[in-house]
Amino acid sequence: MVTRSCTVLIALLASLLVPVTGPSASAAPATFVHPGVVVSRPQLDFMRTKVQAGAQPWKTAYDRMMATKYADLNRTPKPRAVVECGPVSNPNNGCTDEREDALAAYTLSLAWYVTRDARYATKAIQIMDAWSATIRDHTNSNAPLQTAWSASSWPKAAEIIKHVYGTWPNSARFGTMLRNVYLPEIQNGRANTNGNWELSMMEASIGIAVYLEDKAAYDKAIGIFRTRIQAFIYLTTDGALPRTPPGSGIDTRAEIISYWHNQSTFVDGLTQETCRDFAHTAYGLSAASHLAETAWIQGQDIWGEIKDRMRHAWGLHSKYQNGEPMPSWLCGGTLSRELGPTPEVSYNALNTRLGIAMANTKIYTESKRPHGTDNLFIAWETLTHAANPS
Repeated sequence: MVTRSCTVLIALLASLLVPVTGPSASAAPATFVHPGVVVSRPQLDFMRTKVQAGAQPWKTAYDRMMATKYADLNRTPKPRAVVECGPVSNPNNGCTDEREDALAAYTLSLAWYVTRDARYATKAIQIMDAWSATIRDHTNSNAPLQTAWSASSWPKAAEIIKHVYGTWPNSARFGTMLRNVYLPEIQNGRANTNGNWELSMMEASIGIAVYLEDKAAYDKAIGIFRTRIQAFIYLTTDGALPRTPPGSGIDTRAEIISYWHNQSTFVDGLTQETCRDFAHTAYGLSAASHLAETAWIQGQDIWGEIKDRMRHAWGLHSKYQNGEPMPSWLCGGTLSRELGPTPEVSYNALNTRLGIAMANTKIYTESKRPHGTDNLFIAWETLTHAANPS
């Protein structure tokens, strides 16, 4: 005979066998929003209005963008069938050319959006058509990161040209390039790498998914991102040690400390790459912000899920970037500090839209405006996201 206490115990044990689940695995929108990769049509309209009114900091940001090589109407694209990128782009067989042509396509699409001068759209199309007709593969050790960085810029440009400019006969071929050449290299992530790699891979994956209206690819990118962001930015609520990327094989305290570049004291906002340098930390934070912004445009509140990790990470790193002396417990008291042109998307989402006070991040963001480009995958975010309520 089973007593009531036994029944309760059995029920309790059964409940423990139910897997812990987070937000629904289905994340993709029923209908995709276009343009919808990092910048939306309302955001672009806000930017255009500000530039045309001569308002600051948008007008200066625009003028500086237009003075760069990326806005050159005489640019000649340099596509390759195989882009080979070794460690630190050595060898560099098409790596710089690919990244910079992708950035140029995005820059020219922004220039067209502001001016409505068809020459800029035509040049952006010429660059994207040249690559979609040529590239077949990425090789060597940095292939995943190279693919991710380039594929972070391509969809931003393509979304504006296809869905606003509208006249692009080879847009389907460009989509085939994204699906067959870029997506397979990045969509499964790389759990055993430094975090900025996988975060960039997921940023690029979700951008491609939006352009292709591929719900499965979108859901996969969100799923990997949700575990990686928790393993990249530490919160004290995670426990005594940071979380680790699933499948990485990083299991022991010693392995975690080694993976966190020999940092053994963990505080809110510390990242897995803080003690490597601020530049790679900022790559990861920027990629995360781009994915969250794309998801937000598509109607999904990833910002709500990651806001505490992101606000603490930006607060910690911008404090020291602004000149606060480094404590001895943090990375041995010395760090290479170069956050670069990375904070605008995060600062706008967290401060402008969510109303989170971010004193250190505010100082850094506003003192360095207009933020330009890192010549890798980040470009013109003061222009597109400064104080942008859309």
